[in-house]
Amino acid sequence: MEQSAYFCGMKTLDKKEIVVSGSRPTGLIHLGNYLGAINNYVKMQDDFQSYFFIADYHSLTTHYDARNLPQLTNEVLATYLACGLDPEKCTIYIQSHIPQIPELYLLFNMIAYKGELEKIPTFKDKVRSQEQSGKSISAGLLTYPVLMAVDIIIHRAVKVPVGKDQESHIEMARTLANRFNNLFGEKLFPEPYGFNFGEELLKIPSLDGTGKMSKSAENPNSAIYMMDTDAQIRKKIMKAKTDLGPTEPNQQRPEEINNLFDLLRLVSTPDTLAHFDEQYNNCTIRYGDLKKQLAEDMVNTVAPIRNRIEDIMRDTTYLHRVITEGGEKARASAAATLNEAKRMIGMRYV
Repeated sequence: MEQSAYFCGMKTLDKKEIVVSGSRPTGLIHLGNYLGAINNYVKMQDDFQSYFFIADYHSLTTHYDARNLPQLTNEVLATYLACGLDPEKCTIYIQSHIPQIPELYLLFNMIAYKGELEKIPTFKDKVRSQEQSGKSISAGLLTYPVLMAVDIIIHRAVKVPVGKDQESHIEMARTLANRFNNLFGEKLFPEPYGFNFGEELLKIPSLDGTGKMSKSAENPNSAIYMMDTDAQIRKKIMKAKTDLGPTEPNQQRPEEINNLFDLLRLVSTPDTLAHFDEQYNNCTIRYGDLKKQLAEDMVNTVAPIRNRIEDIMRDTTYLHRVITEGGEKARASAAATLNEAKRMIGMRYV
């Protein structure tokens, strides 16, 4: 499930803001998805009117074989619930269960320009990946940011907490929202902006020393998945890339070492981080000790969630009820937005 996390906010009559986010069901959720996105969802559900969905349409832009989609979708749903999302506090739904989304997507494709879509960095990255694997570039891949914009504004969003790699998509959503308002003479859609509780947007590092943690990475050992066993977690951490160690006090750390310290910062205590930080700076650090501590702290973070996911996956009646009730609520909200958009365009006939 590649994380395509995007939240949104709009003032309602009860003064609560609306938040919306989605995840693609294209693989197992990893630690980066949890700490960088889902953990924020849980914080938001008490203070916002929250909508969280599973982006099955988005998964088809690069994953054409949908035979595993039901299983993967259920895993995303169970992970949402296991991580603390409460269907009594938020609305959880499947993207394809909301017919208003593809209809508004069609309307927004009419005002999106090919040139601006081709310039989006994530599109360029996906094109390279598709071409390297011998796959053609679909129109759906090109207009992926338009569908993402519609996901954001279908509830008339403002705040959008996302990862750094998604900031260009927020810019596109802002561009399309303003363009629609200007073309049809009313401000139906507010401008969405990146948001993360006033903190810097999180980028969870991989274990191979390069980039962020990702399910699409060629090296499966570069990410910690929320369904990994304790043994798998320990093995991955111990294999994480390191160097020969510092040769002078307070020397600059290479990316692979910075990544380990960033992970410590996320799952370990401040005292643990300070201990290894001091050891690195005075050239006495032993990476084996650091990795063993990081592995145990990682196990303590992941194991309780993994166990809850397994329990929830067995309760198919509960999963079905959550999606059914969530879909009804999401359709009502989406229909109100679509009706207003069509009225502005003039699509009301005798």
